[in-house]
Amino acid sequence: MKRRVTLVTSRDMPDLYSDEAGILDLLAERNMDPQIKFWDDPDMDWEKAGVVVVRSVSDYAKRRDEFLSWARSVPRILNRSEVLTWNSDKHYLRELADRGLPIIETTWLEPEQKLTKHRIHSRFPALQDFVLKPAVSSGLRDIGRYSAIVNEDRSNAVFHAMELLSEGRSVMLQRYFSAVDEHGEISLVFFNGLVSHAVEKKGMLHPSHVTDELMHETRNRAREATPEEWRWGEQIRNVLHEVMRDKIGHDTQFLFNRVDVVPDGEGSFRIMEVGLVDAQLYLDSSADAKRNFADAIAQRVHW
Repeated sequence: MKRRVTLVTSRDMPDLYSDEAGILDLLAERNMDPQIKFWDDPDMDWEKAGVVVVRSVSDYAKRRDEFLSWARSVPRILNRSEVLTWNSDKHYLRELADRGLPIIETTWLEPEQKLTKHRIHSRFPALQDFVLKPAVSSGLRDIGRYSAIVNEDRSNAVFHAMELLSEGRSVMLQRYFSAVDEHGEISLVFFNGLVSHAVEKKGMLHPSHVTDELMHETRNRAREATPEEWRWGEQIRNVLHEVMRDKIGHDTQFLFNRVDVVPDGEGSFRIMEVGLVDAQLYLDSSADAKRNFADAIAQRVHW
């Protein structure tokens, strides 16, 4: 008898990410009965959904409380609801830094600080480009890149920050690493804790531009990660497991985990982010990537 597996998405992405085309056929070949459903489908009986795999839930950022309440109600969800709760707010980067991992230097602006325009402006860097984004976001929506030496940019950045803060959203200010333009950002993808594939992504943030539409990174190419990059990925993954073990009291395995790093120009790397919620997995980047993901789901379904 085939086991039911449900891949969940949002209404603006009814067919999942484009790179996941054909995944249902691969799951069916592995003795599963797959389907795609919207996470907020009021007619869906999640008790009968089998193993639920969170995928392109791109609207969770605007409905985070509702999304997490739904996730907690689903009997068999991957990644687990505790993982989704932790990773859906980028304050998690603070926790990674506290545990010794090198993150992008970040200044946090919080709604409860009641910051004036002047106080926001004073937190901008003096010389380099910087990125301003909400702590809860999906894809590249509401993210802006600004030049610190252009007055109009600084004014626009203040307005951007004030708008987000007025909505009750925490704001992150981060240095823009020029290495992203020169060498690209590196995504390391793990399934069930095992290495699958690596992707190099070119920068998608343009100076003096705010992305106001949902957009996921698409300018990428597969490449072999260096042993040093994989060592970094493993180190980060181990810390992630430590964090979740501390939070839920026992080990948990991530069905998927994408780790994004960028060279720091000093022979090492900085963490851009860790994707455990709606991470695009670049399954069309190599011949094995999509099969690896189908195999990983099959392992969890048949456990």
